[in-house]
Amino acid sequence: MNSNKPVIYTLAVLAMVFWGISYVWSKIVFEYYQPVTVMFIRLTISAVMLWLIFRPRLERIAPADYKAFAVLSFFSPFCYFIGENYGLLHVTPTVASVVIATIPVFAPVLGYMAFRERISTVNVMGFLVSFSGIWVMVLDQDFRFSASPLGLFLLFFAVGSALVNMIYLKKLVTRYSSLTIITTQNALGALFFLPLFLVFESQRFLSIRPTAEAAGSLIALAVFGSTLAFIFYTSAVRSIGIARTSIFGNLIPVVTAVSSLFILGEAIDLGKVLGMTLVIAGLVLTQVSALKRRRKTD
Repeated sequence: MNSNKPVIYTLAVLAMVFWGISYVWSKIVFEYYQPVTVMFIRLTISAVMLWLIFRPRLERIAPADYKAFAVLSFFSPFCYFIGENYGLLHVTPTVASVVIATIPVFAPVLGYMAFRERISTVNVMGFLVSFSGIWVMVLDQDFRFSASPLGLFLLFFAVGSALVNMIYLKKLVTRYSSLTIITTQNALGALFFLPLFLVFESQRFLSIRPTAEAAGSLIALAVFGSTLAFIFYTSAVRSIGIARTSIFGNLIPVVTAVSSLFILGEAIDLGKVLGMTLVIAGLVLTQVSALKRRRKTD
């Protein structure tokens, strides 16, 4: 396993790079298509790719688990992507990625509420540090909102959806592989978006002629953001564990900020750098705490 660690770490980094750039790709695509269209096409392409590549390894889902998979897919990707993508219409990619990156910080709160798991002092410190970082990023020098309140509300709706998703995910991971769960989630997520796409956005989709950059970004979202990133992340989790792999998630806001700077020309001022640093510091506190608990139980 030691000889494979450089490969595993590379896969983990690539997954975070793909997810980080996804916010920029989404911003480019939104110049032409609405979020429902983007998510329907993205999830459909991803589900088909995963099914074609891994069909022999996908387990048959038991009828008793249909409801759990439906609820799981309703919260993520359906509700999650509604919050994330519509929120991204109102804020910069960097702010969006930083808010979404706080999901692991809120996870211990969910663990306490749903499973009565203990919240450590480090968890509380990580939550407070990360939350203060978000405030630094969204307030200007006169302590007024520089980011859209609606955009932030939608992004935190996405965070909440991801947390609820974890409850149902915890019930299914003991019976199904990650590939089966991801493929099923993407397929059901596409089905949830299909009626909205047909009723509200299909005619607009047919009338638009996107640029090569927009079409390429949409395909990249499906191939890299919703397929390869999950495959690489799953491989890393299987080899080095979820606690160690989660630490790589701190790269996502950094990748988003850098790619936004070079691709979109987004200005990265001192406030955003300081806020991003605080959020990442809070994430590290939370994840290092989880890693230490894992080592004690090993």
